[in-house]
Amino acid sequence: MPKKPAPEDLPATLQRSPAKAQRTFAETHDAAVEQYGEGERAHRTAFASVKRGFEKVGDHWEAKDEKGPSDDRAAGDTTAETHGGVDAHATKDHLMGIARRLDVEGRSKMTKDELVEAIDKANRRETSKSSRS
Repeated sequence: MPKKPAPEDLPATLQRSPAKAQRTFAETHDAAVEQYGEGERAHRTAFASVKRGFEKVGDHWEAKDEKGPSDDRAAGDTTAETHGGVDAHATKDHLMGIARRLDVEGRSKMTKDELVEAIDKANRRETSKSSRS
């Protein structure tokens, strides 16, 4: 059984997330460090692994209903825009529920793409708020 990573070794958003997300990040990061060396590439690889099974909601990560790439960039299109952990492939209903939980204003009139952008913005705001406290 893999050991639980020390909280201080994890990014703040993962410190507030389920143990499975923490283990996923830590194990992938350790493997990436062995392959690529310490640095940004190992960190990005670990977050990419987290994004396959979890989505960012506010200042933490929650398990997705279905595993898979979170956006077109994670699916292999390196020219596509990333959405900061928002599951852009989720249904509009799912995104509407996340937007409701984050109290995104004007959500009922937003398109799916607008919801993804608004959730990403709300997530960054919540993460920033949590970092200050």
